[in-house]
Amino acid sequence: MTTAAVTTTTFAVEGMTCGCCVGKVRDKVGSIPGVTAVTVDLDGGTVTVQGADPVERGAVADAVERAGFRLAD
Repeated sequence: MTTAAVTTTTFAVEGMTCGCCVGKVRDKVGSIPGVTAVTVDLDGGTVTVQGADPVERGAVADAVERAGFRLAD
């Protein structure tokens, strides 16, 4: 039995202030092809993305912007 490797990457997100913000970011980032799991940490201001392959920063940035926020530089 072969287990596929999982790549996990965390990005800092600016502007999240509530649970609704968390849901928006989670939904938009979760819709990126290849993403298998998304964890959003409101207190830490981060989104952690898992996938079988590394997820491009640009794809995450676009998704976060569609949610109304932005990745920190």
